[in-house]
Amino acid sequence: MSATEKFPIEYSCYLTKSRAGEKFSNSHALSYIVSGAMILTDEYGEYEISAGESFFFTRNSLVKYAKYPPEGGIFKSITLFLDQSFLRNLALELKVEPEESILSRPFGRLKNNSLTADYMRSLLVYEKMITEDKNSALLDLKRKEAVLILISENPGLKNILFNFSAPGKIDLEGFMKKNFHFKVDLSRFAFLSGRSLSTFKRDFEKIFHTTPNRWLLDRRLDEAQQLIHSKHQKISDVYSEVGFEDLSHFSVAYKKRFGIPPSMDHKTMLTKQLP
Repeated sequence: MSATEKFPIEYSCYLTKSRAGEKFSNSHALSYIVSGAMILTDEYGEYEISAGESFFFTRNSLVKYAKYPPEGGIFKSITLFLDQSFLRNLALELKVEPEESILSRPFGRLKNNSLTADYMRSLLVYEKMITEDKNSALLDLKRKEAVLILISENPGLKNILFNFSAPGKIDLEGFMKKNFHFKVDLSRFAFLSGRSLSTFKRDFEKIFHTTPNRWLLDRRLDEAQQLIHSKHQKISDVYSEVGFEDLSHFSVAYKKRFGIPPSMDHKTMLTKQLP
């Protein structure tokens, strides 16, 4: 059992200027910003969620985030996870028939109403709860309450919450061009594109005429060079943004591809900007 299934409430608290990362979960999630702000980036664009706002993550979605505390304060958020096992049981209880597979955004800003906000703030009292099995019934009641509030205030979410199908086969070329910068392995890309790993590799080579690993490396390096040349971004920001796990690997790969280290390329581009 995963941590989110054992104790499906996550509390975030950061003092630093920003805390960036990526989000992927097999579960749907309802989040609320207590203080500060969060910048969310998906394949469609970049969006800011402010204190007092709630948003919904769909399962099996790729999203980048950056968390920012308020001036002189602390960033705080609450996230409630709704896993498939819990939702299947709730669908039986509520006699809800699963809908056909539908396309949806990785996340959505929810209506700004006091009911959702009051509910999310009520979860603060559980922050210090001992995560023992005896609390599971209480937590399930809180999750049921969340689902009832969600589908009452946002009826369209019912079709997402109670849809238990796996991702359908989608346009692989468009999907990879939009999501290459996420740090996920090939099996995850395959699953999200609606394919087995072997089918994913076969389809990929038919489309791109190279292997997935080779294409990902080249595409990420090309994007990194563009960010350095056109936007003059710092190397410490670039490598993670384009999908590399660490700076060392990025620097070695960049030098091998372009002949100079990224730090030197960045310095050269800055020098060219001087009058």
